[in-house]
Amino acid sequence: MLAGSPHYPALVLNADFRPLSYFPLSLWSWQDAIKAVFLDRVSVLSEYDEEVRSPSRSLRLPSVIALKDYIPTARRPAFTRFNVFLRDNFSCQYCLDRLPTHDLTFDHVIPRCKGGRTTWENVVTACSPCNLMKGSRMPHELKMYPRRTPSQPSTWELQENGRSFPPNYLHESWRDYLYWDSELDT
Repeated sequence: MLAGSPHYPALVLNADFRPLSYFPLSLWSWQDAIKAVFLDRVSVLSEYDEEVRSPSRSLRLPSVIALKDYIPTARRPAFTRFNVFLRDNFSCQYCLDRLPTHDLTFDHVIPRCKGGRTTWENVVTACSPCNLMKGSRMPHELKMYPRRTPSQPSTWELQENGRSFPPNYLHESWRDYLYWDSELDT
């Protein structure tokens, strides 16, 4: 049917026509999008030129779909390593170097050995050299303070930060529904 052709992902919007997620971008496979169309769970807003066929029907593949029922987004995001990196814009909070995820660690501002906990308010993104330099010492011992005071972000803040990191692939039909920083939009 579509062997050897691109994957044709569908951008998934909430019922308010905003993406469910910017980072990672909310995408469904063409198969899941077609199933949701047939189950009447989504509205098709835009389509690819490519079609799928059955013995009795022909249907263009959806490129943008919107859920018919609104899904509320969590107000408090989960504490995960990735979400800490996203909150801190994938930048070391000590030297401000922006690095790929595999080159980042997280640092306990107040070290665990000194009573620090693994919480939004005590963990920051760090590069390995800065993390090793700080080690288990307190910030005042080295005069090494995070550039921003760590705090729990809202889901909205993480979504806003995610807009600074557009995915490698953006179909032209998605541009009306995505709002990236203008200098990154090509």
